[in-house]
Amino acid sequence: MNAPHAVQDIEPLLVEDRSPNGLVRLTLNRPTQFNALSEELLAALGEALDRIACDTAARVVVLGGAGKAFCAGHDLKQMKARPELDYYQRLFATCAKLMLKVQRMPQPVIARVHGVATAAGCQLVGMCDLAVAAEGAKFAVSGINVGLFCSTPAVALSRNVGRKAAFEMLVTGEFIDAPTARERGLVNRVVPLAELDAEIERLADSIIAKPRLAIAMGKGAYYKQLELGIEAAHQLAGQTMACNMADDVAQEGVQAFMEKRAPKW
Repeated sequence: MNAPHAVQDIEPLLVEDRSPNGLVRLTLNRPTQFNALSEELLAALGEALDRIACDTAARVVVLGGAGKAFCAGHDLKQMKARPELDYYQRLFATCAKLMLKVQRMPQPVIARVHGVATAAGCQLVGMCDLAVAAEGAKFAVSGINVGLFCSTPAVALSRNVGRKAAFEMLVTGEFIDAPTARERGLVNRVVPLAELDAEIERLADSIIAKPRLAIAMGKGAYYKQLELGIEAAHQLAGQTMACNMADDVAQEGVQAFMEKRAPKW
């Protein structure tokens, strides 16, 4: 991914190459299936994230869905066609690998949520670094309604909302609305659908205005320290800040602050 060019229709994913300021848009493109995560879509999304992660000019990724919904989870029809344990193990391992790519890539990923985000779709929202939802969006981990406890979505959900709130969603399969999702920490902002893209652009622009290196270093350390004990977390954070401060970017930023001028990044 180098110079920006026209939108490419890579079924079942729409990939818009980065804009001049470094914004990349990915759109799940199975609207008639509410963007269910088929094997093909998982593969296409994983490949796109790998390419973007290596593009130092890409600064922010916006992940949305075509049609009436963000994502309805795994493709149950495809899953039911192969009732084999080995197949299911490979499928969920592939999905887990994809979810980890979202958090391990250096660029922040913003979920653009409208319609429903259910099961693995809700998991995807939880794994994105940030999420902006339309007022009418709804969220659920509803596998339990068909006898399938959403164990993999539970990993992301339990790391976004409180334990009891997450468990209630998992054992009831009930929907929560966008304001509730914001109150519980699953999404950052809720706006009218007509304002969704403008709000996301404001958020993306705020991130893009900051130094790429600092954002990338900070994102990596942020997720690592969450899984550590308090002492190890402080050690990692201190080492990260030391490396960040020693870099020319922070040196210029601090100098600009002292001189009361805009930094030259």
